[in-house]
Amino acid sequence: MTTIHVGCDLTYSVTNPTSFLFNVAAARTPLQTISEETLQLNPSIQYEASSLGMEDIQVYRLYAEPCELQLNYRATVDLRPAINDTSQIVEAGYSQLPIDVLPYLNPSRYCESDRLAHFALQMFGNAQPGFCRVSAICDWINSNLDYQAGSSGPSTSACDVLIQRTGVCRDYAHLAIALCRALCIPARYVSGYAVSLQPPDFHGFFEAYLGSRWYLFDATHMAPVEGLVRIGTGRDAADASFATIIGSATLTHMAVWAEQTSPNPMPNQPAAVSTTD
Repeated sequence: MTTIHVGCDLTYSVTNPTSFLFNVAAARTPLQTISEETLQLNPSIQYEASSLGMEDIQVYRLYAEPCELQLNYRATVDLRPAINDTSQIVEAGYSQLPIDVLPYLNPSRYCESDRLAHFALQMFGNAQPGFCRVSAICDWINSNLDYQAGSSGPSTSACDVLIQRTGVCRDYAHLAIALCRALCIPARYVSGYAVSLQPPDFHGFFEAYLGSRWYLFDATHMAPVEGLVRIGTGRDAADASFATIIGSATLTHMAVWAEQTSPNPMPNQPAAVSTTD
């Protein structure tokens, strides 16, 4: 078991009555449990905490009049990741995929897998199927893209990233997801807190469905997947934004962190990690 302390501080200048939906809480899964958790708002505003999806993704919904709104979230998370031998992880045939996994084969707003099918087959069609093929996709993206903060915007898609060859973590994840789906490998976006990420921020990973479960991957290679605390999952980043705002509010301050507090070291070698059943 690995214990990780996570948190974020967000400050908004609210200039008109505004509705917020915050997706910053650590998710609860069979392999990720929360031992302590607090949420503080200043000014003190009534909020609604709701669970979304099958993996108990928790969101906070609130309404604010004009003010300086501060949100402070803290949690202590115990991870019990399932780490498996990568050589034994194969791809599942379409007929073997669970019904709830099938939507993650479809193109989505930021992951145009249908437009990348020819490229994916040309580049990775002959790669060893399974964990090795997804790892090869991640390695190719990491070697052929430049990580540049501010190089992409809210409308940047996987195809855009492939052309411009620059992006940030969400762009790396979107391209990897699109290429996996083009090869009939279900893939989905994961937002989370990440140990050892520099500079600290919310991080974008992805999962590929192999064999009979989801496995974590990070095409940026900036943080160990063993130290990811998941917040949310979705077809792409549009489903896992840390804040959805309806109204008029400007983010004026953000601090995010994830610190390992247990003595267990992170593995030095790549591993097949799953944090959901």
